Amino acid sequence: MTVTPYKDNNLGKKQQVTAMFNNIAPKYDFLNHFLSLGIDILWRKKAIRLLKKHQPAPRYILDIATGTGDFALEALALNPEKITGLDVSEGMLLVGREKIKRKNLQNKIELILGDSENLPFDEKTYDAITVGFGVRNFENLNKGLYEMYRVLSSGGMLVVLEFSKPVKFPVKQIYNLYFMQVLPLIGNLISKDNCAYTYLPESVNAFPDGKEFLDILEKNGFKETKCIPLFFGIASIYTGKK
Repeated sequence: MTVTPYKDNNLGKKQQVTAMFNNIAPKYDFLNHFLSLGIDILWRKKAIRLLKKHQPAPRYILDIATGTGDFALEALALNPEKITGLDVSEGMLLVGREKIKRKNLQNKIELILGDSENLPFDEKTYDAITVGFGVRNFENLNKGLYEMYRVLSSGGMLVVLEFSKPVKFPVKQIYNLYFMQVLPLIGNLISKDNCAYTYLPESVNAFPDGKEFLDILEKNGFKETKCIPLFFGIASIYTGKK
């Protein structure tokens, strides 16, 4: 079943997700860090450290579903020649470009509007690809992963950071209470979008996490796939190579 943000809307998932992120873009960074208690920042740092171990060091990095560019900014620790961030939401990109401009990093990071399921790049363009909390929003997951594989260079590495579903007591129960009740209440109130933070837990619940996602990665050509659970299984880092 396809989960969409706006149940009474006849638009496709991609169009709805785009509209949702345009709506919440001004409050997105604040809510991200506030609702996760800043843990999302640590998760991105860990994901980049994993990529740092990959040799040779990536010169050209693509950040899919870049949003406001947090993952792209974190990837600067790898000292690449260029980072390209791509997202379907112009509202999110505007916020990200302002952050990059304030840091005077326009020569290192470029944020562009684009569709993750139809990437505007040639084959084997990038040495590494990152995705932070974005794959569950794809309309066609297999198509998005195939496109990433296509533009990744031989030997290149994919790093996906995504929410997952904890299974152990009492983390599962606490997580469900917070994610299903508290988070939507606060998120929808502050973002002024009555559906965005209700969609978040619904999309996480529908996402094929753990081994199921690794199987999908392998189906799309990735090898040496791994899943690293974070914070009792609340999120996971997935890696794969071309």
